[in-house]
Amino acid sequence: MTALLERWSEGDADALGELIPVVFDQVRDLAHRHLAREAPGHTWQTTELVHEVYLRLVDRRQVQWQNRAQFFGYLAEVMRRLLIDHARRRLREKRGSGVRPLPLDDVFGLAEKRPPELLALDDALAGLAHIDPRQSRIVELRFFIGLTLQQIADVLGVSLATVNRDWRSARMWLLRQLAAGSD
Repeated sequence: MTALLERWSEGDADALGELIPVVFDQVRDLAHRHLAREAPGHTWQTTELVHEVYLRLVDRRQVQWQNRAQFFGYLAEVMRRLLIDHARRRLREKRGSGVRPLPLDDVFGLAEKRPPELLALDDALAGLAHIDPRQSRIVELRFFIGLTLQQIADVLGVSLATVNRDWRSARMWLLRQLAAGSD
């Protein structure tokens, strides 16, 4: 996979065509997991979400893919953006919808069902990304992609202890931000 990413970075358009079958099942499984947590009657199907991710990959130009971790980090960001955009569209359709921050413990696992809380989490994550990009990436990989802490350590190329420490720190920071937003 890393070799295909490097070829794609070097301008080999065929490399993307070879990469897609390698990652397709993983991306489809991730999309299915996200959509399974959506409220009944959701308008997206798994295949549509996968296609949206693929379109973002095709549109991505001049990226120097360094490794699998960077690639999957990008996929985590794309899925997060797609879910956030979808939640924002749903909120615009409702009159009088307001964003009410919710404690982080309540948001995890429920975000796709509760768009206002997902938006509050997104704002908090954006703030965390400015302070500590790795902690933000860990939250994305854990929450939006569903990786275990060990898988995150492998993807990021850091120790499990580092991921555990960053995960705890990120959660505490996000909890404080969400609590401050509810005042």
